[in-house]
Amino acid sequence: MTKVLLIAEHDGKTLNPSTAKALTCAAAIGPTEIAVLGDGADAVASQAAALAGVQKVLQVSRAENASPLAAVLAPQIAALAGDFSHLLAPSTTFGKDVLPRAAALLGVPQVSDIMEVLGERKFRRPIYAGNVIVETEVPAGCLVVGTVRTASFKAADAGGNASVEAATTDADLPTHTRYIKLEAQASERPDLQSAARVVSGGRGVGSAENFEVIYKLADKLGAAVGASRAAVDAGYVPNDMQVGQTGKIIAPDLYFAIGISGAIQHLTGIKDAGTIVAINKDAEAAIFEVADIGLVGDLFSIVPELEQKLG
Repeated sequence: MTKVLLIAEHDGKTLNPSTAKALTCAAAIGPTEIAVLGDGADAVASQAAALAGVQKVLQVSRAENASPLAAVLAPQIAALAGDFSHLLAPSTTFGKDVLPRAAALLGVPQVSDIMEVLGERKFRRPIYAGNVIVETEVPAGCLVVGTVRTASFKAADAGGNASVEAATTDADLPTHTRYIKLEAQASERPDLQSAARVVSGGRGVGSAENFEVIYKLADKLGAAVGASRAAVDAGYVPNDMQVGQTGKIIAPDLYFAIGISGAIQHLTGIKDAGTIVAINKDAEAAIFEVADIGLVGDLFSIVPELEQKLG
């Protein structure tokens, strides 16, 4: 019998929006329950239960789950998977970290970056950095473990009223990995993967100092800031800002690609974006083939002028 377990992503207080998007994929497969692993994450469990289409929420609460360490969570997820035919998680940094470990413990392969559900065991997903889209079918009798490309699915609506049940797992947790501390760069800008507007810069920006022109436009628009892989490789910005198949896959309503040529792995990462605005001095750049609005010219003239006109 088809029965899906979706692993919730959260920070202990708030359910990450990626979970609601992954739920849409899960619900297309079959009846879905959500697992919330945390340390007294009652608020998160309640938020998960309020999503439409959820059959039940399993809340696993223990002190070791206070910080989302993949080495600690994976054995518990593997222990929970026994009653299910499918085990899913969002294809975010969290899901990409924890689910392969769970799959390895269960001794099954993983289907990564599910873009479309073609059947209970048949999915469409990208390979070769997004250059090729393939159909993958998991053999009958094998537990389906997969990460969901959240940019390909709309978030499940609110309005659910599922029950929340406490769950325990008989799992031996490793002692070789422990949480020390979290170092993160504070930012008041929207989260890149869930922002409605994103402004990205590429190699054409020229330097880390020049990236200020990208930040200014983003702040004017209330947008998140991203970058192409070329800009990251050049050291202009940290790699957690990389947009693309090998970085973060996003689906904003409005996307600015500034000084970005349009490599295939970058285009794959913005495939589901709404309106795409490209600014590049190279009129032959591949980004113009997918852009809804294209401005050919010097970004250092166009972007400040655009920012000024926005008021």
